[in-house]
Amino acid sequence: MASLKDMRVRIASTKATQKITKAMQMVAASKLRRAQTAAEAARPYADKMSAVISNIAGAAAGSPGAPTLLAGTGRDQVHLLLVCTGERGLSGAFNSSIVRLARERALALMNQGKEVKFFCVGRKGYEQLRRQFDKQIVEHLDLRSVRQLGFGNAEDIAKKVLARFEAGEFDVCTLFYSRFRSVIAQIPTAQQIIPLVVEEGAAASTTSYEYEPEEDEILTRLLPRNLAVQIFRALLENNASFYGAQMSAMDNATRNAGEMIRKQTLVYNRTRQAQITKELIEIISGAEAV
Repeated sequence: MASLKDMRVRIASTKATQKITKAMQMVAASKLRRAQTAAEAARPYADKMSAVISNIAGAAAGSPGAPTLLAGTGRDQVHLLLVCTGERGLSGAFNSSIVRLARERALALMNQGKEVKFFCVGRKGYEQLRRQFDKQIVEHLDLRSVRQLGFGNAEDIAKKVLARFEAGEFDVCTLFYSRFRSVIAQIPTAQQIIPLVVEEGAAASTTSYEYEPEEDEILTRLLPRNLAVQIFRALLENNASFYGAQMSAMDNATRNAGEMIRKQTLVYNRTRQAQITKELIEIISGAEAV
């Protein structure tokens, strides 16, 4: 049985931990508002741009001059998995759920005889994936020094991906991130970004448009920018998801610490009462002996 002093130290330590988790919860809640606003603001632009490009791509489908970002390389052998996770932990299953989805996709592709490569954005995803796929990670980008995510960060990632695609290093690129739904719900998402997946119905549209310049030239300019837009959207969704997951995790940790403090205090009080009772009995027994 632990001494009363040890119990007091344990209770004090748990209370200090509770203060830390409560403070982290409040910080995450404060940052979540801005992150959620940014993610929600990016959704309409990203969705509309994707829809416009899909409409133009539907008109250009099958064209011999269609950009390779749309038509693909004609092969499906080498896959690049662009895995975006957080830079920090203490966020529940946020990072591990994205990594799990990417790992399952990688193993499924490898079982089909495909070659898989990883481009990791974020320290946590890189640390988890390198345990199993160290030799298949071709690039790792750390964003810990970035105070506020901007479109330039997504453009840098898009340029690196495009450079590898143009060098013939892969045929298909899939983006992995967590879509923010609420504080308690973040959805791990996989989105193919190279070659572009044309939305159903776009290619079969009966509406006829005339484009100036031609569809192929428009797509050549828009597709790289769309790639950066989709990556930027993923980064913003991830940012909001991280703070939502961290806020929820720290709230649970604070509640658990409170429950531990209650139980530790109860044990402490019982032990102290038993010790006092024992001392009283010893005093009374000694007095009666005299």
